[in-house]
Amino acid sequence: MSTNIITRAGHETLKAELDDLWRVKRPDTTQKVQWAASLGDRSENADYQYNKKLLREIDRRVRYLRKRLEDVRVVDYAAEQEGRVYFGAWVEVQNEAGDSKRFRVVGYDEIYGRNDYISIDSPMARALLKKQVGDEVTVSTPGGDALWFIESIAYES
Repeated sequence: MSTNIITRAGHETLKAELDDLWRVKRPDTTQKVQWAASLGDRSENADYQYNKKLLREIDRRVRYLRKRLEDVRVVDYAAEQEGRVYFGAWVEVQNEAGDSKRFRVVGYDEIYGRNDYISIDSPMARALLKKQVGDEVTVSTPGGDALWFIESIAYES
């Protein structure tokens, strides 16, 4: 199971998605289902079947988001975090070969569709927690252990 924490921005994004689904997409899809149903035979009505399926998917996501927004705890930046890697940090690391990566350590719900975010539960984030610039960390990966050096740490306040 994932850690139930989220950044303020991530929480706002989930709330905005829920609002859009509930106030815009669901009423629009419901209207399409009603229109398609009014045409008669539903068994061979592609519009009806497609929009009915879409409505179920919207309802499933709405239920998930409502439950998730109740369960997660928003973690805001605190000045004590400065100089070390904690939740919400932007971290730049470099490996022995000189390859650099920059990412933000965030909650599980925030990583989808983002190549520059990693989950607090990932092996990389676990290895980096509480470390500071100049520290080296060993990250266990399926391909073996990898050594990374922390180049910079920054926070959005």
